[in-house]
Amino acid sequence: MTNPVLVEVTRGPLVESRHRGMVIAVDGDGRTVFSLGDVDAAIFPRSACKAMQALPLVETGAADAYGLDQRMLALACSSHNGEPEHAALAADMLALAGRDVSTLECGAHWSFSQPVLIDQVRAMDKPNALHNNCSGKHSGFICAACHAGVDPQGYIGYDHFIQREIRDAMESLTGAALGHDNCGIDGCAIPTYAVPLKGLAHGFAKMATGTGLAPERARAARRLIDACMAEPFYVAGTKRACTRLMQIAPGRIFAKTGAEGVFCAAIPEQGIAIALKCEDGTTRAAEAMIAATLARFFRDEPEIEAALLAEATTSMHNWNGMHVGDVRVTEAFGRA
Repeated sequence: MTNPVLVEVTRGPLVESRHRGMVIAVDGDGRTVFSLGDVDAAIFPRSACKAMQALPLVETGAADAYGLDQRMLALACSSHNGEPEHAALAADMLALAGRDVSTLECGAHWSFSQPVLIDQVRAMDKPNALHNNCSGKHSGFICAACHAGVDPQGYIGYDHFIQREIRDAMESLTGAALGHDNCGIDGCAIPTYAVPLKGLAHGFAKMATGTGLAPERARAARRLIDACMAEPFYVAGTKRACTRLMQIAPGRIFAKTGAEGVFCAAIPEQGIAIALKCEDGTTRAAEAMIAATLARFFRDEPEIEAALLAEATTSMHNWNGMHVGDVRVTEAFGRA
């Protein structure tokens, strides 16, 4: 099927660009409460599923054994800016397991945030792996392996203990069979698996509600979701969409982006989770889509709804500060 246009970008009186996509919101039982587009299509969740990938950190007992606080659990689920607080906290996590930056296998890169990048260039010759946006997740992997008595070397490999644990958890949550046939390599070098968008949403609904999960997994899942909602800065960082969305309704919205236009979210108190993908992989469109979808579920709270809708339509300005157009969701989202 052809996915609908969900976001338009205007310039002057005309639409300059259009972004197609698919969106689904489900409850803990997997019942669809809202959908647009081909929600059965398989997509790579990329970093949007990091909270699922962090489950072994809690389930192995590593989080308790090393005394990881909510900031650290949020960082384990993060795609952070590489701000000083993020890098320092990842180093602290590694130190608790008796490791350091040399154990990380995620590679290094400059921050994707321009202001942070400028500060980094002023402060250092080059970034190290702690500055990688995935360093918190990888530090969590290392903590889990060390606590389980497994050598963390090669932890990014398909057959390593940690990746097997992640694969099992994601299969249980999404209902999708994961293996070499639907496996790619993510930007941080670990395996990433294509799953149906609906299954991804259902997996997060299970994490938010505990529905269909064994008690231990339900507790671990909710602990991670709660940590992200409590410490949104450590999930992303300054001026990032994930952080902004969670700050709109503190402790009530979980939100996590992924590369190539993927976004997931949950509203635990309503038992709802959302997964979406902008078909062409554009982040600006995915951010507008997730804000508009979340707003649907806060119509009884006008202030929160308005704040979310403000994130769904954003103004564009040129270098002279002149308003030149807008990024806006389409009527496909409706009011019904």
